[in-house]
Amino acid sequence: MRHWTLPDTHNIRDLGGYNRQAGGTTQWRRILRGEALHPLTGESLATLVADDLSLVIDLRGPHETAVTSHPFIGHETVSYHNIVLFDALAPIAMVRQPFDMAERYCSALDHCGAQFATVFRAIGQARPGMVLFHCTAGKDRTGVVAAMLLATAGVSHADIVADYALTASAEGLIAQLRARSLAAGIDADHVERMLASDAVTMEAFLSCLDTAHGGIAAYLARIGLNAAEIDALTDRLCA
Repeated sequence: MRHWTLPDTHNIRDLGGYNRQAGGTTQWRRILRGEALHPLTGESLATLVADDLSLVIDLRGPHETAVTSHPFIGHETVSYHNIVLFDALAPIAMVRQPFDMAERYCSALDHCGAQFATVFRAIGQARPGMVLFHCTAGKDRTGVVAAMLLATAGVSHADIVADYALTASAEGLIAQLRARSLAAGIDADHVERMLASDAVTMEAFLSCLDTAHGGIAAYLARIGLNAAEIDALTDRLCA
């Protein structure tokens, strides 16, 4: 099941089921990607816990986490880590000047190596069960992390791009973000550019990862992950 059909979320997705170039597929119910989790009701929380959620990684910054409470802080069985990743990819309401989203993604590779390493170590070292990482919309910061995880697993660029583009199907979430941004006085054209999950954006990011950084394995080594840590990360999604 690619999309998790919880009644109060729009963009929680499973990274399982993708073919690996070395053979086999990524495993279902290992790693989930998603949007902000504060709307979750008790029923949805119970569903995730019953499906053995063990770790939630919140990629949002303090200007976001201060606005809403998080349902998994202090949870009895689910660990919560707040690892702030690239505030420049913050929600649309925080960014009012036009820019190239692919350039922002590529900039994250140059400037957020320590944060990426922390995220990937947390995933690789998590206790058995599902890991869910998220930002606000589940598109940009979450999309970059998901792309790098899938690349580590040996998933094709075409499938990574397709996974990224699936956020466009989260119409309810996009409508909410659009309405909120327009109400804040943000230019309509800028809003649409920010909300887009165009294939060309992820294609440009993957090209940057390969050409400027030597590919995902070289990048992970450069930011400090050793072979055992990379193996643990791969096993989390594939073994």
